[in-house]
Amino acid sequence: MKLLKALYIQNRFFYLAMALMGLFALGFVFPSWFNITKLILLVLATVTVLDMLILFSTKKGLTAERHLPEKFSNGDPNHVSLTIENFYTFPIYTRIIDEIPEQFQIRHFKIDRKIAPTSLLELQYELRPTARGEYHFGKLNIYVSSIFGLITRRFSFNDHMTIPTYPSFMQLHKFDLLAINNHLHQYGIKKIRKIGHTMEFEQIREYVLGDDLRTINWKSTAKKNELMVNQFQDEKSQPVYSVIDKGRVMKMPFNGLTLLDHAINSTLVISNVVLKKHDKAGLFAFSKKVENRIVAERRLSQMHLILECLYNIKTDFFESDFGRLYADIKRNITHRSLILLYTNFETLDGLHRQMAYLKGIAKSHLLVVIFFKNTELSALISKKAETVQQVYDKVIAEKFSFEKRLIVNELKKYGIQSILTTPQDLTIDTINKYLEIKARGLL
Repeated sequence: MKLLKALYIQNRFFYLAMALMGLFALGFVFPSWFNITKLILLVLATVTVLDMLILFSTKKGLTAERHLPEKFSNGDPNHVSLTIENFYTFPIYTRIIDEIPEQFQIRHFKIDRKIAPTSLLELQYELRPTARGEYHFGKLNIYVSSIFGLITRRFSFNDHMTIPTYPSFMQLHKFDLLAINNHLHQYGIKKIRKIGHTMEFEQIREYVLGDDLRTINWKSTAKKNELMVNQFQDEKSQPVYSVIDKGRVMKMPFNGLTLLDHAINSTLVISNVVLKKHDKAGLFAFSKKVENRIVAERRLSQMHLILECLYNIKTDFFESDFGRLYADIKRNITHRSLILLYTNFETLDGLHRQMAYLKGIAKSHLLVVIFFKNTELSALISKKAETVQQVYDKVIAEKFSFEKRLIVNELKKYGIQSILTTPQDLTIDTINKYLEIKARGLL
């Protein structure tokens, strides 16, 4: 029974069989062909049996294993490795069909490889998840055929493997070592000139070319008989909260991910940068109510807590209640903090409905509203209009794009910082704003 389940007849066999049927039909017209066709049929049957025997003569003809990482990174290419060992003493032709998790909707996955006798083959392929959660792999199926290609033997391995998909920790590692000054600019993050002295005193040291002359310590200079300057460092242990709107405005997709998932990936990175800068990182999410709360702290386990919390953020994309958000911040965040609010406003009217709550939050905290450019509108605006309908569409798109800029000005009028960005630049622009705020001593 197991033999029958593993045995498959190749298309090549059926093509040859159909050709023989045609020859037998011609044999009634040309009798001399009939005996030749019977001989070819005998040869085909013999080769088919031989092909079956050499493929099934050994119980362990081939072994394979799928190697998965500990977890997938959402929105990034993740590598899946396969190791295949051939125990046959002749070269084999394989078709690898891995049962990919249903979330990817890959229905025609296959890899064809020729494997040398008694050798090991290692290969890998990429998967890009676009949703957090658990991904279930099925069987790793490998179909083996010999040089004859008439019969195929199936081998199956690694059934029912599960892997979780977390927010983009690959993006986190990318910026991990760049959180120190003078290194973040390597990835397009601008360097910020530090203004004033809203920083903690660190030490007195010798003057070097390029130091601000206003930091010269004249008393120490007189004692040492050489220029000495005061060195300052950024104020530390300031609370920074990432607040994620998980309402319906964050359901819009971009590059396969929702705006919510882009905000989650950015929150993971900015939290790491905040901790590297010796500040306290925290977060919470809100829609109809405030959930997924992590109090701003600076401890060794904080990044692990933030990662697990972001992984578990779930939503039905209801209408967001900014009133409840304001009340929760008023009640639970007593110290002045930097609030990075990830949300989206499409119209000025939408902003005005929530402006009273945003102004209330900005009275006690430094509020930065982060919302998104509509990249589809940008593409429509840049495209040349050739018909009257396209002209109408372009005018409407420009109106909505202009309204986004009006939202920025409206927030600025009430002293609220803002970031208007595209989803792909979200992380870099958020880090820029955080570094600017630190450098200017606004918090």
